[in-house]
Amino acid sequence: MSLCRLSTSAGVALLGFAPAAAQVTAEPAGVDASTLTAGRLVGAVAVLVALAGVVVGGLALARSAGRVGNGNGRRSAVVAMVAGLAATGAGGLVIAAAEGGPGTGYGIVGGFMALVAGLIATVLGWLALARSRRSGPVG
Repeated sequence: MSLCRLSTSAGVALLGFAPAAAQVTAEPAGVDASTLTAGRLVGAVAVLVALAGVVVGGLALARSAGRVGNGNGRRSAVVAMVAGLAATGAGGLVIAAAEGGPGTGYGIVGGFMALVAGLIATVLGWLALARSRRSGPVG
Protein backbone atom coordinates (compact mmCIF):
# COMPACT_ATOMS: atom_id res chain seq x y z
CA MET A 1 0.00 0.00 0.00
CA SER A 2 1.45 3.38 -0.98
CA LEU A 3 2.04 6.25 1.40
CA CYS A 4 -0.60 8.36 -0.35
CA ARG A 5 -3.23 5.66 -0.09
CA LEU A 6 -2.32 4.90 3.50
CA SER A 7 -2.60 8.53 4.61
CA THR A 8 -5.85 8.99 2.68
CA SER A 9 -7.33 5.84 4.18
CA ALA A 10 -6.29 6.87 7.68
CA GLY A 11 -7.81 10.33 7.25
CA VAL A 12 -11.02 8.90 5.87
CA ALA A 13 -11.24 6.36 8.70
CA LEU A 14 -10.74 9.10 11.28
CA LEU A 15 -13.51 11.17 9.76
CA GLY A 16 -15.84 8.19 9.54
CA PHE A 17 -16.47 8.25 5.81
CA ALA A 18 -16.04 4.55 5.04
CA PRO A 19 -17.92 4.51 1.67
CA ALA A 20 -15.79 7.35 0.32
CA ALA A 21 -12.56 5.46 1.08
CA ALA A 22 -12.96 3.15 -1.90
CA GLN A 23 -13.37 6.09 -4.28
CA VAL A 24 -10.45 8.10 -2.89
CA THR A 25 -7.92 5.26 -2.76
CA ALA A 26 -8.70 4.11 -6.31
CA GLU A 27 -8.13 7.57 -7.75
CA PRO A 28 -4.72 7.19 -9.48
CA ALA A 29 -5.69 4.03 -11.38
CA GLY A 30 -8.02 5.69 -13.90
CA VAL A 31 -6.66 9.21 -14.05
CA ASP A 32 -6.50 11.21 -17.24
CA ALA A 33 -3.82 13.76 -18.03
CA SER A 34 -5.84 16.82 -16.96
CA THR A 35 -6.67 15.63 -13.44
CA LEU A 36 -4.71 17.19 -10.60
CA THR A 37 -3.94 14.42 -8.12
CA ALA A 38 -2.20 14.74 -4.77
CA GLY A 39 1.06 13.41 -6.20
CA ARG A 40 0.97 15.84 -9.09
CA LEU A 41 0.21 18.73 -6.75
CA VAL A 42 3.09 17.91 -4.41
CA GLY A 43 5.42 17.43 -7.38
CA ALA A 44 4.38 20.76 -8.92
CA VAL A 45 4.81 22.66 -5.65
CA ALA A 46 8.22 21.04 -5.14
CA VAL A 47 9.28 22.09 -8.65
CA LEU A 48 8.17 25.67 -8.00
CA VAL A 49 10.08 25.78 -4.71
CA ALA A 50 13.15 24.34 -6.45
CA LEU A 51 12.98 26.88 -9.26
CA ALA A 52 12.64 29.71 -6.75
CA GLY A 53 15.72 28.31 -5.01
CA VAL A 54 17.63 28.24 -8.29
CA VAL A 55 16.76 31.90 -8.98
CA VAL A 56 17.65 33.01 -5.45
CA GLY A 57 20.85 30.94 -5.54
CA GLY A 58 21.89 32.42 -8.85
CA LEU A 59 21.30 35.94 -7.56
CA ALA A 60 23.19 35.17 -4.34
CA LEU A 61 26.09 33.80 -6.35
CA ALA A 62 26.14 36.93 -8.49
CA ARG A 63 26.01 39.12 -5.36
CA SER A 64 28.87 37.26 -3.73
CA ALA A 65 30.97 37.84 -6.83
CA GLY A 66 30.24 41.58 -6.61
CA ARG A 67 28.27 41.74 -9.85
CA VAL A 68 24.80 42.62 -8.56
CA GLY A 69 23.84 44.79 -5.60
CA ASN A 70 25.94 45.60 -2.58
CA GLY A 71 24.57 43.09 -0.06
CA ASN A 72 26.55 40.16 1.25
CA GLY A 73 24.18 37.51 -0.13
CA ARG A 74 24.54 35.16 2.84
CA ARG A 75 20.83 35.17 3.63
CA SER A 76 19.98 34.53 0.00
CA ALA A 77 22.47 31.68 -0.11
CA VAL A 78 20.90 30.08 2.95
CA VAL A 79 17.41 30.55 1.51
CA ALA A 80 18.51 28.88 -1.74
CA MET A 81 20.04 25.96 0.16
CA VAL A 82 16.94 25.46 2.32
CA ALA A 83 14.61 25.70 -0.68
CA GLY A 84 16.78 23.28 -2.63
CA LEU A 85 16.93 20.75 0.20
CA ALA A 86 13.17 20.99 0.81
CA ALA A 87 12.41 20.50 -2.88
CA THR A 88 14.86 17.61 -3.11
CA GLY A 89 13.23 15.93 -0.12
CA ALA A 90 9.72 16.45 -1.44
CA GLY A 91 10.71 15.22 -4.90
CA GLY A 92 12.33 12.15 -3.38
CA LEU A 93 9.18 11.40 -1.37
CA VAL A 94 7.01 11.72 -4.48
CA ILE A 95 9.31 9.36 -6.38
CA ALA A 96 9.36 6.86 -3.51
CA ALA A 97 5.57 6.90 -3.14
CA ALA A 98 4.83 6.55 -6.87
CA GLU A 99 3.54 3.16 -7.97
CA GLY A 100 3.58 3.85 -11.67
CA GLY A 101 5.49 5.69 -14.34
CA PRO A 102 4.82 8.94 -16.13
CA GLY A 103 1.16 9.63 -16.88
CA THR A 104 -0.27 7.49 -14.08
CA GLY A 105 -1.15 10.42 -11.80
CA TYR A 106 1.46 9.84 -9.12
CA GLY A 107 3.53 12.94 -9.99
CA ILE A 108 6.74 11.09 -10.74
CA VAL A 109 7.78 13.52 -13.50
CA GLY A 110 7.41 16.49 -11.15
CA GLY A 111 9.28 14.53 -8.51
CA PHE A 112 12.27 13.99 -10.78
CA MET A 113 12.21 17.61 -11.93
CA ALA A 114 12.11 18.79 -8.30
CA LEU A 115 14.96 16.44 -7.43
CA VAL A 116 17.23 17.81 -10.17
CA ALA A 117 16.30 21.49 -9.72
CA GLY A 118 16.54 21.14 -5.93
CA LEU A 119 20.06 19.78 -6.22
CA ILE A 120 21.01 22.66 -8.51
CA ALA A 121 19.55 25.20 -6.03
CA THR A 122 21.41 23.56 -3.16
CA VAL A 123 24.73 23.65 -5.01
CA LEU A 124 24.23 27.28 -6.07
CA GLY A 125 23.41 28.29 -2.50
CA TRP A 126 26.40 26.37 -1.18
CA LEU A 127 28.74 28.00 -3.69
CA ALA A 128 27.40 31.47 -2.88
CA LEU A 129 27.76 30.84 0.85
CA ALA A 130 31.32 29.57 0.42
CA ARG A 131 32.26 32.54 -1.71
CA SER A 132 30.73 35.04 0.71
CA ARG A 133 32.59 33.45 3.64
CA ARG A 134 35.88 33.59 1.72
CA SER A 135 35.58 37.29 0.97
CA GLY A 136 34.69 38.15 4.56
CA PRO A 137 33.06 41.30 5.90
CA VAL A 138 34.07 44.61 4.40
CA GLY A 139 35.06 47.38 6.75
